[in-house]
Amino acid sequence: MALISSSSLTFFLHASTVVAIAAAAAAIHSSAVDYAESTIADIQHSFADGTLTSRQLVQYYLNRIHSFNPYLHAVIELNPDALCDADLADRRRLPTSGLLHGIPILLKDSIATRDRLNTTAGSLALLGSIAPRDAGIVRRLRAAGAIILGKASMSEWANFRSLDAPNGWSARGGKGRNPYGAAVDPCGSSSGSAIAAAAGMAAATIGTETDGSIICPAAANSAVGIKPTVGLTSRAGVVPISPRQDTVGPIARTVADAVAVLDVIVGYDERDAEATEAAATIVPKGGYRQFLKEDGLEGKRVGILRKGFFRFAEGSLEEKAFASHFDVMRQKGAILVDNLEISNVSTILDPFQSGEEAVLLAEFKLSLNAYLSELEISPVRSLADIITFNNEHKTEERIEEYGQDVFLAAENTNGLGAVERFAIKRMAELSADGLEKLMKEKKLDAVVTPNASGAPILAIGGYPGISVPAGYGSSGAPFGICFGGLKGSEPELIEIAFAFEQATKVRKPPLLEKLFCADTGHSFRSETNHMQLLHPVPSSTEPHGAFS
Repeated sequence: MALISSSSLTFFLHASTVVAIAAAAAAIHSSAVDYAESTIADIQHSFADGTLTSRQLVQYYLNRIHSFNPYLHAVIELNPDALCDADLADRRRLPTSGLLHGIPILLKDSIATRDRLNTTAGSLALLGSIAPRDAGIVRRLRAAGAIILGKASMSEWANFRSLDAPNGWSARGGKGRNPYGAAVDPCGSSSGSAIAAAAGMAAATIGTETDGSIICPAAANSAVGIKPTVGLTSRAGVVPISPRQDTVGPIARTVADAVAVLDVIVGYDERDAEATEAAATIVPKGGYRQFLKEDGLEGKRVGILRKGFFRFAEGSLEEKAFASHFDVMRQKGAILVDNLEISNVSTILDPFQSGEEAVLLAEFKLSLNAYLSELEISPVRSLADIITFNNEHKTEERIEEYGQDVFLAAENTNGLGAVERFAIKRMAELSADGLEKLMKEKKLDAVVTPNASGAPILAIGGYPGISVPAGYGSSGAPFGICFGGLKGSEPELIEIAFAFEQATKVRKPPLLEKLFCADTGHSFRSETNHMQLLHPVPSSTEPHGAFS
């Protein structure tokens, strides 16, 4: 199989797709309607009144991707059947169709699809592999009528190959860029999902998280990210790191849009039975949209974890913003319990001391080898094979620059032995004596931390969290506020997050044309020759189409 150098590899397009995009560019560029900031509810209203079709919407997003992806590197591959799928959605639309019917969604490149798209976790090693079936959450999206628009780029192997690779980089996708500034870190590992959501390249996107990989890029790109309770969403068909910590969740521009996606992707999956059977029992009857309440802060007890988290410079925009946000929350009826501290927080935040590092290394090797063994076709069948592949393709995978030290450490493990079992027990104790004890003693509905600083607390306990845009620093870099809670507390977190969002309305869309022109020195153009046609998908794929 011929390899394409990382300098030219952005995403794959079939010739027919490029022709379609050419038509889309002319049609959408002349349209006065801009859907980049449209909510899913807005879009469904336009579907209902006949002013918009799914085909037109897909064409709009394709044109937007074509215009900005050469700079942002948010999308790694487009679905060559997206327009056909849109036509099908238009034909099947009924007054009773669900909220995601005909809605284009981008998936993180670690989420498998049984179509003509690749699933590679950003790595050239998996290019041409064929998944046996759609991932569990993809089946749910398709059943709801959603259109899989393509795959979003990501930090290669979910930031679990190397300690030195930058956030948002992968051999297949290049370096993802934050739409709010060339110097702003997009975070990861669901970098492309967050960049694309913020930049209006899809109605919503899907990310995954082991430790911070939804919460962090959502905050960094001024988007909303929901990290569900582990097991609430199926991980079947997702390139894994840890069965204890992996979870799949939405990234969108609004809380309502993220919740609309969450409602569709939660639930039991026989291929991830152990985790989803228990978690599925906590899904509320009627779904999660019922908790989108503007008065959702009323009476909520919210704990502010100050020590170790709120480290902003005195007088900074961040410090002032959070002070203002807390005032607003109080005005909306929240009871803020300030200056709280988790007694074991320094241990939890250190992956070596908590045991998280040791367990993830062992679980990654076991889980990845199991995932690879189920692929119908794959150039690699084990972590050892991937390490060898990388050594044989050092230039494309930038091994000399970034290395693969995490891979090597994981390959050195021998399953879950006494050390790993002790570490798992220790993390359970840290969670019980830490967040759980604090929330129960203080009778809290949620705790609040800035950005993804509290992600390890949520990660090792399998707890949920929601990140909402909270402001912009002096350089223009976005920052977020994260509401976290105990397992199954999504209803309370959604009430709090939605009410906060509606009361503050912080998010501003990125000025992409200005950013693009400033960085490249060229005027903004939307002609189709701005899209680079790359090599077609290898013939072997023709039949099927955070860690941070």
